[in-house]
Amino acid sequence: MISNIELKRQLHQHCLGYIEDRFKTIQNTINDIQESLFSETKSSAGDKHETGRAMLQLEREKAGNQLSEIQKVKEAFSKIDISKNPKVIGLGSLVYTTKSNYYIAISAGEIKFNDHIIYAISPKTPIGKLLMGKSCGDTIVFNDAIFTITILI
Repeated sequence: MISNIELKRQLHQHCLGYIEDRFKTIQNTINDIQESLFSETKSSAGDKHETGRAMLQLEREKAGNQLSEIQKVKEAFSKIDISKNPKVIGLGSLVYTTKSNYYIAISAGEIKFNDHIIYAISPKTPIGKLLMGKSCGDTIVFNDAIFTITILI
């Protein structure tokens, strides 16, 4: 049986890996776009060439914005202290409810560890907003379902 603190540590590591993978994917996209911009030679169809370059510039800008967002997520995530045993739900909390279990950190989807299914969610998600500041025994209503917080780690 895995301890609660070890489970929380593994969840934290999983989310960190998720952030790193996302960061690398965006970096690779930017590098590919840069390469395309530098390797594209002016063709005899000048307008077509300029349109292609403009599209690549837009893609690079979009990827740059994504990179900026993931850097903000990474910075906020680095401030999570998983050693805390909170009395109220906050960033880094592991929350068990009568319906589902949540790790309040980043939106990384469903995570399976042994016999545990936990959803990594951002505190900015609709369910995250409802959970923040609550404590054991509190009840929330989400999508017409009633949840009671049973364990808070």
